[in-house]
Amino acid sequence: MIKRIALMTALMAALVAPPVVAQPAKARATANVDLDARFKEAQTSPQLADDLYKVGRKVAAVCANCHGEGGTSTKPSIPNLAGQNPAYLLEQMRQFADGRRRNEFMEGMIRAMNSDEKIGMVLFYAAQQVAHQTPANPMLAAKGQEYFEKTCFRCHGTGGRGNEQIARIAGQQPDYLRLTLQRYRAGTGVRANSIMTPNTKLMSDADIEAVVAYVSSMP
Repeated sequence: MIKRIALMTALMAALVAPPVVAQPAKARATANVDLDARFKEAQTSPQLADDLYKVGRKVAAVCANCHGEGGTSTKPSIPNLAGQNPAYLLEQMRQFADGRRRNEFMEGMIRAMNSDEKIGMVLFYAAQQVAHQTPANPMLAAKGQEYFEKTCFRCHGTGGRGNEQIARIAGQQPDYLRLTLQRYRAGTGVRANSIMTPNTKLMSDADIEAVVAYVSSMP
């Protein structure tokens, strides 16, 4: 655990890491642990889930430099991780690790983590609350709500909470939402084959701004 936290901290360009505490024996992982099997084990074992949660809390202390304390980012361009479905987060980590999602920094961070650290981190973030954002422009947010309730709710749910395959977008950072929608609409990059691509093709810039205003203010 100490070596892994040290490696992750080095990747953060010499930012100071938090104090390291010994990892519980029950949560100690090896390189060949199957992620899905370990995740299922944690779902059926409260004691293991609690041990892994504690591991994840320590790992998240490093991630807080970008994603904020408790997974609510203080930077509009960096996504919140708080409140996400743990299975969804785990799959996104897997995609960063194998290159289906590209971000050099994230790829390095995730590849430096073992299975228990990954599972513990998603359990930790899933249990955190997203800080509510009041809409800066209520009229624009109301237009976004109309669009959301016609289209977006079909996949993301009426509350924007998503599920194991689809992201929670409620309360997400506005700049991150805007850029993500623009990239899906453009249909370029490694995520171009997403179901989001055809669903954003006809969105105007005004539509995107309205949806961002509404979704970022959802509790």
